[in-house]
Amino acid sequence: DGLAEMERQTNRRIHTILQLRLHGSIIALKQKTITEPSRRHQIDLCYITSRGRWYHASWKGDEAKSGGVATNIGIHFFDMLMFIFGRARRSVAHLREESRAAGYLECENADVRWFLSIDANDLPADLDAQKRTFRSIAVDDDEFEFSDGFTDLHTRSYEEIVAGRGFGIDEIRSATELVSNFRKATLTRGGDWLHPFAAKHVKK
Repeated sequence: DGLAEMERQTNRRIHTILQLRLHGSIIALKQKTITEPSRRHQIDLCYITSRGRWYHASWKGDEAKSGGVATNIGIHFFDMLMFIFGRARRSVAHLREESRAAGYLECENADVRWFLSIDANDLPADLDAQKRTFRSIAVDDDEFEFSDGFTDLHTRSYEEIVAGRGFGIDEIRSATELVSNFRKATLTRGGDWLHPFAAKHVKK
């Protein structure tokens, strides 16, 4: 709200970097869902990106500054999910720790169970030892690959801004409100909607 007021006072526009909206695979998935307007999708989202001790020593590890894992890392994925499957109708928190978070998100056209982590111990055992990041989205049990194609997305974002096609702050409001509410939400065990990667971290 403060940024919106600043825009009004200065008659300037603030742009946000929603780089996943520019990812070719994400765009293709959105186009596919548009052709299936009556279908309700079942989604599993898992994103594990290893971070060293520096992460917790920096502002990123200070929840008062970064908002925690769900905000600092997850917000791009929540924006992506709503970009593809519609606005969030319901959000449930299953796990909220210093290094990981998990929950359930109900969008207009999809039910999503998600897990985020910056702990290398959460990486799949069969993952190539050289890889420190694991990104996976399963859409209706079909694995959706989007591990590559991230290199130039920030540059493309700035190119879009210069061309007058950047994303404004209104477009990130829904995801911002979502992660803000997640930080205060009461934790639940999850049941069938608990992500498998989160199961061992949720108290029985």
